[in-house]
Amino acid sequence: MATNTITLIGNLTRDPELRYTTGGRAVASFGLAVNRRYQSNGEWQEQVSYFNIVCWGDLGENVGATMTKGNRCIVTGRMEMRDYETNAGEKRTVFEVIADEVGPSLRWATAQIERTERTGGEFGGGGGGGGAPSAPRPASDSPYGDEEPF
Repeated sequence: MATNTITLIGNLTRDPELRYTTGGRAVASFGLAVNRRYQSNGEWQEQVSYFNIVCWGDLGENVGATMTKGNRCIVTGRMEMRDYETNAGEKRTVFEVIADEVGPSLRWATAQIERTERTGGEFGGGGGGGGAPSAPRPASDSPYGDEEPF
């Protein structure tokens, strides 16, 4: 069975653009610059790759509310190719990463986590919450009881 999973760590090149489909589903998109620094013949070289990231549903809403241009983040998802036609009638092909998870990189920053309530059974492309933040779960509510999972 073939898999198509990609993990990227980079900086947002633009603020996430949050839109809604005609059916009311949220979709956020942003650019991600991934830098690679390496040494060649004793000199440092830098290579930058740019990726378009698409986040659906609650993930898109959370990304739109949280991330801004310049933030360093980690994206896990799948690469997809999409064909479209411009207003001038030209056919174009674009490669995008459809995100399953997006999170801030904590290598050079801190973050404050705020849980959101789950609003549906959304999986594979952005579940995880929407709506008002929920209170932290008491330890006794843990699926592991009062013990740590390890």
